Amino acid sequence: MNNKKKSSFSFIYALIILIVCLMLIFAFVNTGTKIDETQPSSVIEMIDEGKVDELYFYNGEGYVLLTVDNSKFKTEEDRERFPNNADLYFEYTSTSLELILTAVNLYNNTEGLPVENKITWENPPVRSSWVESLIMPLLYVVLACGAVFLIFRMFAKSNNSAMQFGKNKARITSDVKVRFSDIAGADEEKEELKEIVEFLKHPQRFTELGARIPKGVLLVGNPGTGKTLLARAVAGESNVPFLSISGSDFVEMFVGVGASRVRDLFDQAKKCQPCIVFIDEIDAVGRQRGAGLGGGNDEREQTLNQLLVEMDGFEANEGIIVLAATNRADVLDPALLRPGRFDRQIYVHVPDVRGREGIIRIHARNKPIADDVDFVTLARITSGFTGADIENMLNEAAIIAARNHRPKILMQDITEGINKVIMGPQKKSLLMTDKDKLITAYHESGHAIVGKLMEHCEDVQEVSIIPRGMAAGYTMSRPDSDDNHMGKLKLNDEIAMMMGGRLSEELFMDDISTGASNDIKRATEVARKMVTLWGMSDKFGFMSFGSEEEIFVGRDYQSKNDYSETVAAEIDAEVKKILDYNYARAKKILQDNKKYVKEMAELLLAKDTIYKEEVDMILSGKTKEEIIMHMDEQEKIRREEEKKARLQGEIDKKMKEIDQKVKTAEMYLKEGIISQKDYELILKERENALKKLEESKTLNEESKVDESAELSKEKVEEQNEEPEKEKTVVKTNKQQKEKEKKDDKKE
Repeated sequence: MNNKKKSSFSFIYALIILIVCLMLIFAFVNTGTKIDETQPSSVIEMIDEGKVDELYFYNGEGYVLLTVDNSKFKTEEDRERFPNNADLYFEYTSTSLELILTAVNLYNNTEGLPVENKITWENPPVRSSWVESLIMPLLYVVLACGAVFLIFRMFAKSNNSAMQFGKNKARITSDVKVRFSDIAGADEEKEELKEIVEFLKHPQRFTELGARIPKGVLLVGNPGTGKTLLARAVAGESNVPFLSISGSDFVEMFVGVGASRVRDLFDQAKKCQPCIVFIDEIDAVGRQRGAGLGGGNDEREQTLNQLLVEMDGFEANEGIIVLAATNRADVLDPALLRPGRFDRQIYVHVPDVRGREGIIRIHARNKPIADDVDFVTLARITSGFTGADIENMLNEAAIIAARNHRPKILMQDITEGINKVIMGPQKKSLLMTDKDKLITAYHESGHAIVGKLMEHCEDVQEVSIIPRGMAAGYTMSRPDSDDNHMGKLKLNDEIAMMMGGRLSEELFMDDISTGASNDIKRATEVARKMVTLWGMSDKFGFMSFGSEEEIFVGRDYQSKNDYSETVAAEIDAEVKKILDYNYARAKKILQDNKKYVKEMAELLLAKDTIYKEEVDMILSGKTKEEIIMHMDEQEKIRREEEKKARLQGEIDKKMKEIDQKVKTAEMYLKEGIISQKDYELILKERENALKKLEESKTLNEESKVDESAELSKEKVEEQNEEPEKEKTVVKTNKQQKEKEKKDDKKE
């Protein structure tokens, strides 16, 4: 509200200054050609001498155009612009006007020149009154003084704002609505923070036992895990003021501004204690000192020094708890992490399967989810998703459902939302040649078959040859559980699955393409980590040859290996050994199951995308035609379900409108706006509308029954045809066997 008032006042000030400036310009600035002033007596003399060509009278002022010889305007074009172009002007009274007109008449009588015909009257020549001549100058003076006052006031405000560089930019929120019940998947983290809430609500309970309230709590975790949300929940539960600021808000181009803002932030916090100060992305100002090339006296380090002093210096800041969030705790200065400053470090982990289920339920509360959507299954297939990923996934699903005019979000919308979060949107409009499609189909079939037949690989959930993100096609696997550790067997199987695409191209296309570049890169990285970091090499065993720590410029100028060139060559040989081993395993699987790879590739070319059910059907021996028929039936059922849901949504919408109309009529009846008869008519309309809705619903169900009857009839006919097919198959098999026996006898 105050901001709106300030903005309206500043607009009014600016408008007043603009008006005053315009008035001053019009009053004191002559924008036309400069005209010399003269006296009426001089004009009379020039008339007598025959130097005057035209006269113009207007409101007490006269304008003179001299003859061509005496004028400064020589051309016809300039002279036609009179009185804008005039040689002289003068102020006249009634007496001086009579003298001028007399001189004109005398001049005409003696010389016979028609000067009188060139006298122009705009208005009757009236001399301005003494009141106007006195008030107008005073008015201009008053307006000028007002303008000067406003300008000085604005300058004072701008100087004030110029001195605000040292003020902090923290946003104060007194009534935070977020509660711990709004957060799922972080039960241990909430328990840690509940103690802070108890400290803020009942400090005497702890101080009586000699306990000290924590100075600061550092929330560490991957992006999107809910660190900021947890901080807001602490403020909401404890019902204390919440001062939030970003780490980058402290640093400016002016030296000393960051330290000044830190001081001002804690001064402001002292005025509203107990309170919570939340610094988001604290690594922007809390990085280790001496880790840059610019020396130790830079602006960021001064800001950090001031923050260290304020958190645990000579002055006590009782009742102020500093919460900070970062995903780079490894780069923070050790002085910032010692007890007395950030007493606690709470690691906000990526949610597990139960946590993901809770997060999905929280974000699905305000969305119309279909009844067949299973939250447990969604939690399982979204392994590795953070809270932000899940929120984005459901939002994408809602957008997809709205785009397809569905009243509810279906499971397929959520599945597509998951894929969009992981890999990006599908590019169905991208033109692909038949050869590219064939290569992609065999490539993804190779991945899927190897992944499905390897014992320790994740289960294949979806295979597609539609481009998505940077990939021409994709094979998506989903884990059954949240395993924190990966064994050597599983890593080897994963490498073999990565190689399946290239091997499939090699076996079925008699050529290899560039499509396996990412697979080669990922497989090599995993194999190298197995040797250098995880001690999974048969030759080196329990040894580490690498470091995952960040290298700071200024501390180390280049990375150095902790081993010799000979060992480096042996490491490369071990990596190659792992890759060759898994390459041979994957190749054997594809050679033994060529028919499945071929069947899947043909199915992908026909349907573009298949799912876990279709993959299982291929491995169970179903033909491409049978699977396509099954997929068409499922698609038809899905469309019917969509149609039914859409119809039900329309009925529910109309029902709400009818009920709202009846409620409004009841209110109008109580107020006496409508009569009882009018109300009964509205009720009758409601009954008729309900009958029509029931009839439309019944007609729809009857049409579905008829369609299902036709389908069952077609199935019976197909079943009758099947025995004849079996007889012919048996007959041909017998003939084939007899022929083989005859051939053997001849040999």
